[in-house]
Amino acid sequence: MTEKITIYVDADACPVVQIVEEIAQKYDVPVTLLCDTNHVLSSDYSNVKIIDAGADAVDYALIRLCHAGDIVVSQDYGVAAMALGKKAYAIHQSGKWYTNQNIDTMLMERHLSKKERRGNSRHHLKGPKKRTAEDDVRFKESFEKMVKKALGSA
Repeated sequence: MTEKITIYVDADACPVVQIVEEIAQKYDVPVTLLCDTNHVLSSDYSNVKIIDAGADAVDYALIRLCHAGDIVVSQDYGVAAMALGKKAYAIHQSGKWYTNQNIDTMLMERHLSKKERRGNSRHHLKGPKKRTAEDDVRFKESFEKMVKKALGSA
């Protein structure tokens, strides 16, 4: 039997918490949802940790808790990079896996986009496009593959 893993979710405004819990229950994997005091959650399955509000407080708490082999669900590339550094698995809410092969490129693209936004006098940015049922299916399939891999049964 492999060592028990945990799934950690950066749960502030995370649209895939229910899917994560559904898959986690299927494979009997514990889940910890981390959110700040502005996004209080409750769950019948997951352990919920409420972190004091503050810049990146949830991110740092999540990284302190995760270990090699655990799974981190986050849309934050910086959190993903730190999770990979701890030899954890990391996945975006789109279903895209963060890997040692793609994280540097993603961080650079984020940096360049931020720099471009700062240099643009018109800061009118569109928000993310509305999440679809197809997005949920894509995440669910990708996440389940990751759970199987982390459990050693892929």
